[in-house]
Amino acid sequence: MISKVRVAMAAVAVGAALAGCATEGRPAAEWKPPAATTSNATASPSGTEPGVAPPVELRLAFAGDVHFTGRTLRLLDEPQAAFGRIAAVLRDADLTLVNLETAVTNRGTPQPKRYQFRSPETAYSALRGAGIDAVSIANNHTLDYGQVGLLDTLDAAADADFPVFGAGRDADAAYAPWLSTVKGVRIAVLGMSQVHELAAQWKATESRPGIAMAFDEARATAALQAARQQADLVIVFMHWGVEGNSCPTGEMKTFARQMAAAGADIVVGTHAHTLLADGWLGRTYVHYGLGNFLWYSGSHSTDSGVLRLTVSARMVTRTEFLPATVSGTGQPVLVSGAARERIEDKIATAQRCTGLTTKRP
Repeated sequence: MISKVRVAMAAVAVGAALAGCATEGRPAAEWKPPAATTSNATASPSGTEPGVAPPVELRLAFAGDVHFTGRTLRLLDEPQAAFGRIAAVLRDADLTLVNLETAVTNRGTPQPKRYQFRSPETAYSALRGAGIDAVSIANNHTLDYGQVGLLDTLDAAADADFPVFGAGRDADAAYAPWLSTVKGVRIAVLGMSQVHELAAQWKATESRPGIAMAFDEARATAALQAARQQADLVIVFMHWGVEGNSCPTGEMKTFARQMAAAGADIVVGTHAHTLLADGWLGRTYVHYGLGNFLWYSGSHSTDSGVLRLTVSARMVTRTEFLPATVSGTGQPVLVSGAARERIEDKIATAQRCTGLTTKRP
């Protein structure tokens, strides 16, 4: 499949339709740019002269945790169809990102933790087939099979020519952004983890492969500021939070503020295996948690979905969440009716504890 991203380069060596909820309560049966009569419309830039083109609009899509193990492993028998019908939503965006919650390897030593996930190399074919352009591997499962497993993950991504970010052969590679140009807009995407489990052993150093960790606040801030110098739009894809908890922790809120202050335009996250909520920190859009997406077994919640953002001139001008549920096959399936309303109500309740404003600047 030809990538939606016209020009892309990996700074790491490998470096959403049925229904939904939008910021103004509009149905999300199809993707439409914000209408001029809505409060989320993008006004013409002040002082724009006749004949001057308005800023480019980008349509971005984000989803949560993905891996191919247990019931989802069999989906790789047909990689191009692994994500099912929801792939049409992912392909519709100009740029689509998810979290790849697994090592891609058949080697290595299981690490001393409760869950270890790994997937075969065809995982990258499935991701590309679903219209996903790049994945974060800054999470608490990329090194489930040790450094050997991480290096295999990086090598397999390079062989597949599939971009990954948030981990690398050393700290410089792990903290480097994935850089891409879409519709002439330069985009930088950083991946970082704020999960404490095995963080000291898994963090990338100058001489050790590993994960970009948010705990090194100076390094994280410097990485974002460097990305800001290289891009028109900067996205931070986080792995953070408490599993099963739909409210962000104080640690998450603090780091989100730090990223906003350093120049992040968008901060999105995963890890809690349940949906969290979104809002604004000044001009920075934050979504604290997207839940599971393509998932192998039972978990804290089967609620899922696709976050769709319209962006223009560094500003998120429209947000839209398409609710879904993780089905018996492990694939996410869009929902409507009572199921949609229940998820919308859940997200509305979760928004109360975000500390974020619901009105964009």
